[in-house]
Amino acid sequence: MNSFRIYWIAFTTILTKEIRRFMRIWAQTLLPPAITMTLYFVIFGNLIGSRIGEMGGFNYMQFIMPGLIMMSVITNSYSNVTSSFFSSKFQKSIEEMLVAPVPSWVILSGYVLGGVVRGLLVGLIVTLLALFFTDLTVHNLFITITVIFLTAILFSIGGFINALFARSFDDIAIIPTFILTPLTYLGGVFYSIQLLPEFWQGLSLFNPILYMVNTFRFGILGASDVNPWVALIAICVFIVILFSLALWLLERGRGLRQ
Repeated sequence: MNSFRIYWIAFTTILTKEIRRFMRIWAQTLLPPAITMTLYFVIFGNLIGSRIGEMGGFNYMQFIMPGLIMMSVITNSYSNVTSSFFSSKFQKSIEEMLVAPVPSWVILSGYVLGGVVRGLLVGLIVTLLALFFTDLTVHNLFITITVIFLTAILFSIGGFINALFARSFDDIAIIPTFILTPLTYLGGVFYSIQLLPEFWQGLSLFNPILYMVNTFRFGILGASDVNPWVALIAICVFIVILFSLALWLLERGRGLRQ
């Protein structure tokens, strides 16, 4: 029981520190995504969407709204953990955690949940902004909440692994710029893959973000290009794999003891 109390204090301390960190600089962490997504709603939803018409049986604003919310959750949960943990490495403060009598899974969980909180908070802000542009109806509340929470966990873990391997601040921008952003834009945020030629439809199925965006769209609109239940299972499997990998790397000091 005493060990559990120590672990709980360590976990809540890391989580509180993470939340205070991004809330203290809210003008850099919460405001920019809100402005960016508002521009997406105005430009793609109103201006371009009025010319496109319907997409998947819904007006274009309704169609892209779930994708934009999910995109904001993905980018912010990932970037929060990457920047925060790498800063701890850079400032050598992570060494104090490593020598403390706290298991690696507690440290990992604290950073990951901090990223989840920021991702979900930004997602909530974007959702509230979306109400100014379109009506919000939820087709399946369970799937909607589950997929966005699991997605935030998955990309928070991904951000942690990125921070472990990064050796400079430039390194933490490589994956978001050259991998995460292209996969997000090609993940069905702005279009249905049913519009693509057969070859590109098949290729799109290898994009994991496609499953997250479409499952979230199913939760809100009831329409999806993929099976949402299969997607949820796949996300859970990836979470287990990446969490195990991140824990293994952390316990061996990968990127921390050079």
